[in-house]
Amino acid sequence: MTAFKFIHVTDTHLIAPPHRLYGLDPRERLAAAVADIARLHGDAAFVAITGDLTHRGEPGAYAALREVLAGLPMPCHLVLGNHDDRAAFLATFPETPTDDGGFVQYAVETPAGVMVMLDSLTEGTHGGLLCEERLDWLAGTVERHRERDLFLFLHHAPFDVGVPGMDRIRLMNAEAFWQALGGHSRIRHLFYGHVHRPICGSWRGIPCSTLPGTSHQVQLQFVEPTAVPGSYEPPAYGIVLASDDAVVVHNHAFLDDSLKFPLDSAEAEAAQSAEALRELTLVPA
Repeated sequence: MTAFKFIHVTDTHLIAPPHRLYGLDPRERLAAAVADIARLHGDAAFVAITGDLTHRGEPGAYAALREVLAGLPMPCHLVLGNHDDRAAFLATFPETPTDDGGFVQYAVETPAGVMVMLDSLTEGTHGGLLCEERLDWLAGTVERHRERDLFLFLHHAPFDVGVPGMDRIRLMNAEAFWQALGGHSRIRHLFYGHVHRPICGSWRGIPCSTLPGTSHQVQLQFVEPTAVPGSYEPPAYGIVLASDDAVVVHNHAFLDDSLKFPLDSAEAEAAQSAEALRELTLVPA
């Protein structure tokens, strides 16, 4: 099959206007990502945002989120994270499906497989949890789609990523999550958020990836911090290309304004400095 394209975004952390967060405007940055996606990837089937849609769960922040996402030319599937508020979210996005317990969990059928959106928000803690009711829904969904490829989306990673400040607040019942998956042999990929870092790997044989948020990031520190350290590293979104024999994820730093030039130009190759290259006014490749 031709590669099935969709977009992965995470950790948008919107706050109610006109306030800023850590000196940045999360709404402005998400709007830049949306404009970039619409311009470059209007053919994508959907956008999935894996949680921390807002920073404080404010109704005004969800209203701002809805306004910005209206600029997307494709559907957007939303997942909740520890900074979200389920009731406030559903008040602003009432069309979002929920399971019988009112959790924001749903499955989306696509030509590439079934996209399974999971709700690991647990009020009162930054760690994630899939309670028995949510796990029962997941187990039933997996069983109904035993013959289909599955793609999983949730906020909290079910494994340590090596960043101590974030590993303390990962998914707290990973073993129960694993059991609910029931040994499904066709889980193609697990997309998560929460960590604000570009990370790829696998968990118990399932390929996994996450990426920077669209606003602030978490510093890469493998030592025990006194607090979770933040940074202004570049934001990004992911372009996912799923085919019969591969799942490829490209991370795109959408605010990057570094010099662009054609690699097959003899003049560009001979330039001895960035300034000299810039003066050539070459058409980007």
